[in-house]
Amino acid sequence: MTGFPRYAIYFAAGRDSALSRFGAGLLGYDAYSGDEARFPHEALQIAPDWHDVSADPRRYGFHGTLKAPMALASGKTEAELIAACTMFAGRARRLPVIRPVVDTISGFIAVIPAEPVDALQELAADSVRDFDAFRAPLTAEDRARRKPEKLSERQRDYLDRWGYPYVMEEFRFHMTLTGRLDVERRGPILQMLREQFAALKLDALTVDRIALFKQDDARARFRIIGEWTLAL
Repeated sequence: MTGFPRYAIYFAAGRDSALSRFGAGLLGYDAYSGDEARFPHEALQIAPDWHDVSADPRRYGFHGTLKAPMALASGKTEAELIAACTMFAGRARRLPVIRPVVDTISGFIAVIPAEPVDALQELAADSVRDFDAFRAPLTAEDRARRKPEKLSERQRDYLDRWGYPYVMEEFRFHMTLTGRLDVERRGPILQMLREQFAALKLDALTVDRIALFKQDDARARFRIIGEWTLAL
């Protein structure tokens, strides 16, 4: 069984941002406060089972993954990880700016970049490398859960090297809004989410911060325990 607690380095858009409120409402959960959030009327109209539609991403809170969930390596502490986040955020870098859109990715719906952004790929790769010393090795059960037989050779290599297959060239930034949907359900839900997102009038999104998320045990949702603005 995967060790607990687990930690993840994610992008979150800021406690009071319109994007965070949008995501929290659709997931029914605010990872900043740990509180339940009310689903939008439009979501319940198009899918009365919205609680189930959003169940998978609700566990993680609204976020974009930079370093996937991990148990701490032997000898590492939460305080040391927090200090490492502070150091990471303080290092000057190019801040990624994306044009966010709502679209499908691997069968679920998410906020994604409309086109690739090199600075975002670099930020994600740096996160994977710099925080890997804090990651406990994968157990055989962890590895099997990733279904390595269904991964490409490069993805399997990344799984074994970094504990997660979708890193480096395989990384695709996404802020998930639903679980996987059957094709026949996907269209109406996608249209509704695009209309809801358009109301934000968010033409550009700067990935300007990292957040440390923590999951206390297998039944718990991830909660934000720290947030850092990235230095220019």
